[in-house]
Amino acid sequence: MNLLIVSFNVILIGIGATLLIDLCAVLLKKIFNIPTLNYAVVGRWVLIFLYSGKFKHQNIQQAPPQNFEHAFGWTLHYLIGIIFALCFILMVGTTWLQHPDLFSAIYFGIATAFFPFLIMQPCLGMGFFASKTAEPWKARLKSLVTHTLFGIGLFLSALIYQYLLI
Repeated sequence: MNLLIVSFNVILIGIGATLLIDLCAVLLKKIFNIPTLNYAVVGRWVLIFLYSGKFKHQNIQQAPPQNFEHAFGWTLHYLIGIIFALCFILMVGTTWLQHPDLFSAIYFGIATAFFPFLIMQPCLGMGFFASKTAEPWKARLKSLVTHTLFGIGLFLSALIYQYLLI
């Protein structure tokens, strides 16, 4: 498989997997009134880091809002999905794109939950593994489910892409 095709595949499956997360979040909000993650705080976190070098916050909600934090946060959300898809393909190899395997994608999705557990949540003031949130186990479960959905999304996106090529 040539590099251009692999790159295109990685971008599409990263976007597709991230889109599945967002579609499920919308459904959970509409059906069960479960709030979705506010990607503006992710944008705020990264923008503050880029402008002032501050990486860790006591509570990101109390940090001053940044211009374009909402759009920037959503852009980061999809960019991270693409980067995770690239990491996955680098780990499993490009043959996975022709023969997607659900379980390797799910395992990888679950593994990506360590990114928010160990980096994002502590830096946003939520503590390691969301330990400083009002309901840590609920936050942890939500992160695990979200990242498991990302893995399922990798698999489904690869299948859809294959189907569209035929």
